Amino acid sequence: MQAALTMPFVVPRAPELPDATWAAYALTTLTAVPLVWRRSAPVAVYFAVVAAGALYRFSVDGPGQPLPYPGLVAVYTVAALSPPRQRLGIAALTFVLVFPSVATNSGAAKELLFSLFVFGAAYVFGRLTDTRQAYVRAVEDRAAQSERANRIEAEQAAARERARIAREMHDILSHAVSLMVVQAEAGPLAVRTAPERAEAMFDGISETGRDAMAQLRRMLGVLRDDAALQGRSPREPQPGPAALPLLVERVRASGLDVVYETAGEPRPLPGDTGTTAYRVVQEALTNVVRHADATVALVRLGYRPDLLEITVTDDGRGPERSADDVLGHGLIGVRERAAAHGGTARTGPRPDDRGFELVVTLPIPSVGSGAEVGS
Repeated sequence: MQAALTMPFVVPRAPELPDATWAAYALTTLTAVPLVWRRSAPVAVYFAVVAAGALYRFSVDGPGQPLPYPGLVAVYTVAALSPPRQRLGIAALTFVLVFPSVATNSGAAKELLFSLFVFGAAYVFGRLTDTRQAYVRAVEDRAAQSERANRIEAEQAAARERARIAREMHDILSHAVSLMVVQAEAGPLAVRTAPERAEAMFDGISETGRDAMAQLRRMLGVLRDDAALQGRSPREPQPGPAALPLLVERVRASGLDVVYETAGEPRPLPGDTGTTAYRVVQEALTNVVRHADATVALVRLGYRPDLLEITVTDDGRGPERSADDVLGHGLIGVRERAAAHGGTARTGPRPDDRGFELVVTLPIPSVGSGAEVGS
C-alpha cells in the first residue's frame, strides 16, 4: 500500500506544477497507517482513512493519487468483516461522499462513474470474501462434526464388539466348564458303581473340552489380522440350530435328560439369528445344569411365519429358584442378544410351579444367502 502511495511522489511532475513536499507525503502516509488495525476495528479505520484523505485534499497541494487506495481497502474490509447494519450504513455513506469528492476534483461525469464503480466493486469483493470464508467455515465445521461422529461411531462399534466377544466367551467357557465340573464330580461315584457310565462321562469331559477349544480357536481366528495365520486356519461358521442336537447330546452326557423338539416348519435362518438361537439354548442348559438341580429339561424351537420362539423348561427348583439366583452375566447376555435382534427374553417359574422356564422370541428377517437351516 505504501509503495503505491509513494509512486506519484517519485515520478517527475510537470514544470508548471509545484514540487511535492514532505508534508504532503506525510499526510499521504497518514491515510495508510490506520489500515494496520482494519481487521480489529474496520468501521473506525474507515472513518480515520476518510478524515486523513479529507485533510490531505484540503490542506496541501500534493500530486494526488490515480486511485483512492486506502479508501478502497477500508470499504472492502467493512464489507467483509462488519455486521449488516454497519456495512450497509458505510456503503450508503461512501455513495454520498463520492459526489462532493469528485466535485472538488475534476467534477467530470467520467470521474464520478469511475469512482462509484471502483467503490462498488470494493464492496462487492468484500461481500464475496465474507461469503467464501463463511462457506469454508461451514465445510470445516461439517468435516469436524463428521470426524467426531465417525470417531463416536467407531468407539460405539468397538464397545458393541467387545460386548459381543464377552458374551461369546462367557457362553462357550461357562457351558463347557459347567458340564465338565458336573461330570467330573459324578465321575468318582460312577467309577465305583457303574464303570461303563464313568467311561462315558470322561469321554464327555474330553469331547466338551475339545469342542470349547475349537470354538475358542474360531473366535480368536476372527480377531487375528495375520493373513498367513488365517490362511493356515480357515474360519468356520458360528454354530446355529443345526448344531443343537449335538449340544443336547453333550448335556445328556452330564446326567441331565434333555428333550429337544421343534414345532412349525423349520426353515433357514440368517447366520446371526441362528447363532443367537444356539447361544440362548446353550446358556439356558448351562444354567439348568448349574442351578436347577433338575432331572429333565425340554428345549423347544417354535417356528412361526415371522418369529422364532425358543422355550427351555426344567423340572428343577421351580418357585424356590428365583431369577436372581441365576441373573449373572449369562442371562444378561441372553437378554442383550434377544434385544439386539428386536426380540424379547422372559424368565421365571413355570405356570404349574413345577420348574423354571426361559422363553425367548426372535424376529426372523428375510432369509439371506448365508442362512442356516434350523434342525
